[in-house]
Amino acid sequence: MATTFDKAQELNLDPAIYGTFAEIGAGQETANWFFRASGSAGMVAKSISAYDMTMSDAIYGKSDRYVSRQRLQQMLDHEYAILLERLGPKRGKTTTFFSLCNTVRARGYQDTGECHGWVGLRFQLKPGDPPSDIFIHVRLLDDETQEQKQALGVVGVNLIHAAFRHRGHLGRFVSSLVENLRPGQVEVDMLKFHGHGYGFFDNRLCSLALVEAGLTEAAMFRPDGEVVQAAEALYKKPILLLRGSFDPVTKLHLQMLEQARGVFSSALEPGEEAIELCEMTMSNLLRGSAVDHVDFIDRCDALQALGKT
Repeated sequence: MATTFDKAQELNLDPAIYGTFAEIGAGQETANWFFRASGSAGMVAKSISAYDMTMSDAIYGKSDRYVSRQRLQQMLDHEYAILLERLGPKRGKTTTFFSLCNTVRARGYQDTGECHGWVGLRFQLKPGDPPSDIFIHVRLLDDETQEQKQALGVVGVNLIHAAFRHRGHLGRFVSSLVENLRPGQVEVDMLKFHGHGYGFFDNRLCSLALVEAGLTEAAMFRPDGEVVQAAEALYKKPILLLRGSFDPVTKLHLQMLEQARGVFSSALEPGEEAIELCEMTMSNLLRGSAVDHVDFIDRCDALQALGKT
């Protein structure tokens, strides 16, 4: 397994890869790895960190929540557009451009809140291609701020390296995200591919791969199949949950939900609606010692056809 330094240096020395870094909330730890390694001028076009909210809003626009996928999307849109505008005419024919952005809440002074962040990579599969996106949500589990920052930097390097070296193998991609980290340092609870080259990719398999690899305990999809980060989707919402194998979905499942909904609704505030979740455990999905991915997708399709999350 290559060290984080080795990965950074390998990418620095690849003449086709060039891009920008924008990191908010936990230092500039990803960019720092590339600066420490030799040849950073061949990889890093710009590194920025707009910590102040007013400065950040002036660059990326306002956002309801600063550590959110919405803010990450704003950062990627801005940074990648500037990169192409300024460097595309000069080296666009020979360069695969990228922008790595993150927005993070690390441990602050006397802070006891959840430490987590969104990390995104917008990149080209080959020179001149439309962009592709990879989004991950990370929970930082170390108690000390410095350790959280170091872990985030390693994850950032791993993400860039995996995007350019392992994107053709999902299992290898997922496992590489936490290379050179101790067990329990981070949890990666959402992974999504989007854009050019991923139009027919089923991101539900990404979520399953995260659970299989032990990077997270749960994954969540909306009725339309959209992969979401559970804590964000369920934030301050009442939840009605039905656990089962759903192999197949039966009338009994639907009747149980209907009866429970009637009782649960009476306890809610006027106008408040519960989110209904149908939960499958990994033990429900095992066929022998392995998970049948086709069977998993079939069960998800059946539930989602009924409008279930």
